[in-house]
Amino acid sequence: MKTTTFPFVLLVCLVGCGVETAGTAATVATLKAKEIKQGQETKEQIVNQLDEANRVAEQRLKDAESK
Repeated sequence: MKTTTFPFVLLVCLVGCGVETAGTAATVATLKAKEIKQGQETKEQIVNQLDEANRVAEQRLKDAESK
């Protein structure tokens, strides 16, 4: 009885570890995807701010040249 119980318990423990590892990997992947999305949104905001700053600078230059 003991010789069949130990392998079964060992198998259950190993399967449990595998399930937890898969769950952890899925959680990490989800967090990374959110991080990437936030990074892209931040990049877009910065590009928009730089475009606006360039537009304002060009307008000021044109105004200064016309005086």
